[in-house]
Amino acid sequence: MTGALRHAWDRLSIYLPVLLMGLLALGTWWLVRNAPHASEDRPASALRHEPDYEMTNFSVKSFDALGRLQSEVRGEVGRHYPDTDTLEIEAVRLHSLSANGRLVRATADRALSNADGSEVQLHGNAVVVREIQGQGAGAARPPALEFRGEFLHAWPKQERVSSNQPVTLMRGKDRFTADSMEYDNLEQVLHLRGRVRGVLASGR
Repeated sequence: MTGALRHAWDRLSIYLPVLLMGLLALGTWWLVRNAPHASEDRPASALRHEPDYEMTNFSVKSFDALGRLQSEVRGEVGRHYPDTDTLEIEAVRLHSLSANGRLVRATADRALSNADGSEVQLHGNAVVVREIQGQGAGAARPPALEFRGEFLHAWPKQERVSSNQPVTLMRGKDRFTADSMEYDNLEQVLHLRGRVRGVLASGR
């Protein structure tokens, strides 16, 4: 019996590595099958409408390629919202030069501006003033064009102003009021809608 057992063991030892590899492969397959699956990639959660930084008593200036001042925004408090890339400003003061060099000034209790200041929504005691250039050397400067209302939507560089709320338009002593307005200086178009009233001062 001893010889027979030894002979059997010798034959078994030949196949032992193959058996061990088979058991190892079986164990690996079992582990892979029963391991918890990695969670599916979830879409990044939407950014909350919360400011990522805040400024107080600030001034932001932008310049052209030649270093000339193009616009300046001042405010008591400014909050930047990364989800919309907008700047909310309290007690805003805006100065901007249009493409042909005309100055546009704006003030309001609160404003919402895009990243480069080319589009500004003015809320509360909103005023937009567009300076008029003189007709020549020594000529008197024409009166500025002024818009007033509780809400004004301005595109300073494009010289556009609109509002879906009551507005007052003034130039010198001339005065117009309307329920809503769209003004495009480059196209020389003014639309006054709703209850429109106007007062034209005498030329004398």
